[in-house]
Amino acid sequence: MSFLNHLFIIMALISASAFFSCAEIALASARKIRLHQMADQGDANAKTVLALQEQPGNFFTVVQIALNAIAIMGGILGEQALSPYVAAFLEQFFEHEVWLDKASFLISFVSVTSLFIIFADLMPKRLAMTYPEQAAVIIVKPMLWCLRLLRPIVFMYDGIATGLFKLFNIKTTREDAITFDDVSAIVDAGTASGALQRQEQHLIENVFELDTRTVTFAMTQRDNVTFLRLQDDEDTLKKKITDDPHSRFLVCDDQIDVVVGYVESKDILKRTLNHQPISLNKELVVKNILAIPDSLTLSELLTRFKATNQDLAFILNEYALVVGIVTLNDVMKTLMGDLVNTFQEDQIVKRDENSWLIDGVTPIEDVRRALTIEQFPNEENYETVAGFMMYSLKKIPKRTDFSEYAGYKFEVVDIDNYRIDQLLVSRLEK
Repeated sequence: MSFLNHLFIIMALISASAFFSCAEIALASARKIRLHQMADQGDANAKTVLALQEQPGNFFTVVQIALNAIAIMGGILGEQALSPYVAAFLEQFFEHEVWLDKASFLISFVSVTSLFIIFADLMPKRLAMTYPEQAAVIIVKPMLWCLRLLRPIVFMYDGIATGLFKLFNIKTTREDAITFDDVSAIVDAGTASGALQRQEQHLIENVFELDTRTVTFAMTQRDNVTFLRLQDDEDTLKKKITDDPHSRFLVCDDQIDVVVGYVESKDILKRTLNHQPISLNKELVVKNILAIPDSLTLSELLTRFKATNQDLAFILNEYALVVGIVTLNDVMKTLMGDLVNTFQEDQIVKRDENSWLIDGVTPIEDVRRALTIEQFPNEENYETVAGFMMYSLKKIPKRTDFSEYAGYKFEVVDIDNYRIDQLLVSRLEK
């Protein structure tokens, strides 16, 4: 057999090996989401690839049989094809040397092996990793033909492998359940590549966090709730509404823990403009209000709002004490985050490049974003920056108490009856 014939056979083996290498990586790397999109667009090959991914055992058996067989044939033919020609070439310079046979063999082996590594392994696998879905839909039909051709051999080897897995109780079925971490990783990658804006990333993350955040995260706390009492006279009602205007007010019987309902400020305004008397016991209609436990998640709250056709609720703890109120708008602000939230103007005030004034009731999530802190320690134990301080100091903080974390100094600058009203956060010098 001539040198050209040997060379042609080697090139054919390299091409076949490149095909199977590409097929192996393409099927493993092809993303199901993208394949489903291609299938919905009418690509029949994408559906076939999805079916193979569900049961990939026979596919990879064919690949391994082919790759090993080609590697063995390539080694044998390569050495036989190139060694005589390499030896003849070396004899022109080194006649009758003992080491010529060994040198020619070594050069032939290295040459053929290098060709297989570069053109049959590295290059096709890199291409398949770069374009996995495109490669998968191209190679799927030839691979199906190979599956039919080698079915008896595949059945034998795959049966042996399956039996060994069962013997050692090894699970071979891949779980494709998509977790929050998977989605978060995709979103982070999309943001890094520029496909998503930072605000859009926060929005997507907030949607998933609705199932983990409780209503206390979005509520107006008890101390900040302006409520009307059944016992209030007309002047008192007008003063409360004027000093702290809202669209709706909680109505209580003498104290905030005895909630009766709520009243709309527009009803009070109408009677005021018409010079009519105002009384919560007589003229004004006190509407029923939804009561919810403080353990309810924001996602469950939205479901509850939809079921009751309400958008206002007061929150009770395990002792039946009111801890705050929450509205549908509060949930939407939590969901939309930076798109609608003005927390940096209200609760987080930037003094300069290295210091911030932060309200104690600021959600720890907002602080984390404003300061670009990846994670606070044991965040499940508190919801606000004041809670972080109490957790860090292991006591009720006093003015000038401080805690250092993640390159920042958190110092208490204002206390209101044991409640942390304001903190000064400073960036520590490195």
